[in-house]
Amino acid sequence: MRNKKFVTEQRGGTLALKDHRGLMNWAIACSEHVLLLVQDPPIDNRLTYALSVAKEWEKGKVKTGSAMKAARDAHASARDTANPILKSVARSIGQAVATAHMADHSVGAALYALQAVLQAGKSVDDEKAWQDEKMKNLPQEIINLLKETRSEKKQGFKDLRD
Repeated sequence: MRNKKFVTEQRGGTLALKDHRGLMNWAIACSEHVLLLVQDPPIDNRLTYALSVAKEWEKGKVKTGSAMKAARDAHASARDTANPILKSVARSIGQAVATAHMADHSVGAALYALQAVLQAGKSVDDEKAWQDEKMKNLPQEIINLLKETRSEKKQGFKDLRD
């Protein structure tokens, strides 16, 4: 069952469209930040395209259906690689662009970004602090929701559990 706070007002939830777009912005930032961890192989075009679609959705220039197709393509890219860092980055991007469909996918973008950082041997705590800093333009209620949901959902990531 989805938390109604992540469902937009037009779909019966409590999330304002501007906050949905803010969540998309945060998810994109989380994904782009870890994209820098990918050294080899080169970045799959499906991933850069998905990020561009996410940015256009945030501006109101593309429909959710286009974002969902880009999300599926990003996840296909993740399935097509054996590189664990690239796989996590691709999943992060897939979740980020899927935020257009359901805002709680933004948390998945953050968690897969944390997983990529861990796989790259970097500090998960530093990355989480970076993610938290990027939340600062969101309303406090949304920030609290993100942090609570990220903490709950990270239990599904065996390597991120406390």
